[in-house]
Amino acid sequence: MGHPFVSEEHEGKPWFEWAVAVVVVVAAIIAAFGYIMAATLVLGVTAMITGLVRAVMREHSPWKIRSVAFDTVCGIGFGIVLFALGLSIRLLTV
Repeated sequence: MGHPFVSEEHEGKPWFEWAVAVVVVVAAIIAAFGYIMAATLVLGVTAMITGLVRAVMREHSPWKIRSVAFDTVCGIGFGIVLFALGLSIRLLTV
């Protein structure tokens, strides 16, 4: 088992990273218009997609931060946590 690379040569693809950045900006704009749950949903789905892309494509993935396991757990986990947080806020305000 090798050590994960940390150099730019082995990082993800810039086009995918910029696409994720655009989605985050869109989510911020959606939230600014008052649609907080929709923005949370957009971020959660995006996080889960990046985690799934990394899990499925492994070393050929355009989304790389550290190891496959780390990226997958962080992406999918963050998506699940965002959904749980959004749901709990929704239940508290009912």
